[in-house]
Amino acid sequence: MAIPPAVVRAARTGWHWQWQRLMGGLGPADADGNYIRPAGAFTQPPPVPANAGAAGGHVLIVGRSCPWAHRAWLVWLLRQLQGSIDLLTVEPDPEEGRWRFSQPFLGCDTLQELYQRAGADPGQRATVPVLVERASGRVVVGESARLMELLNAWPAAADAPDLEPQPLREAIEGWRERLQGSVNDGVYRCGFARTQAAYDRAEAALFATLQQAEAALGAGGPWLCGPQLSLADVQLFPTLIRLELVYGPLFGVSRQPLWQLPALWGWRQRFFALPGVAASCCDQAWRQDYFGALFPLHPSGIVPAGPSLATLVQAQVQP
Repeated sequence: MAIPPAVVRAARTGWHWQWQRLMGGLGPADADGNYIRPAGAFTQPPPVPANAGAAGGHVLIVGRSCPWAHRAWLVWLLRQLQGSIDLLTVEPDPEEGRWRFSQPFLGCDTLQELYQRAGADPGQRATVPVLVERASGRVVVGESARLMELLNAWPAAADAPDLEPQPLREAIEGWRERLQGSVNDGVYRCGFARTQAAYDRAEAALFATLQQAEAALGAGGPWLCGPQLSLADVQLFPTLIRLELVYGPLFGVSRQPLWQLPALWGWRQRFFALPGVAASCCDQAWRQDYFGALFPLHPSGIVPAGPSLATLVQAQVQP
């Protein structure tokens, strides 16, 4: 039996109104429909603490599906900070919309409780990553870009790489600023856009920056700022490793598959092959959490089949 056109129109209007309300909670937007990322808490890191080198004195809390947590996790791995900073993983609770500890941590069951005990406003979102001083429960910093810098300055082994060497600092900062707006946040600006115009602007900026990265790698490399791995590469990787698995199908950023950008394709394979990186890439958790939890974007909650992560990184890595 055919559904009357009037019923279809009413259903579309009603669903669009409900979608706008739901999106207001998921991703706030300005008057033009552009996604605006909410401000976080504990955004200003202190200098490196005097007890930074003490074994187990600090805890880095991450979520496997979160790209912002992933980049702090990667700095922790690359800098070999396992001896002084413990890693703790929280799990998403989609029903309550918060991060939950598998076992109580410092007397807290959720990250929200930990934030409030550390002095955050009760209405403030509790996000990952976050670095906590174990003895006091003090949150050292909860903003991923600043946390990356703090972890790079943390006492480390003599052979640990400096991911922001002074001669490359200006170039690294330039890339990081560009990537933050148009790529790292850019995929969310596409997925959470409220209007076609807002999506078009974000999508164009995303692929323009990827083309710039492709040109830079093609002209030099093997890393974004030349011969040395840097925080710029770390900042780009969590977004690009999720591109085909999550952001393309869910956020609508499939205009150009990454294999059509061969320098970036090879760069991603090189980064994935770095020691410890593969273990931080939890593709099943990414897909489950994104497709299963972002109800306004994917109301069915069905997690679709997708490419295996192995197919995206198994090609021969060029030296």
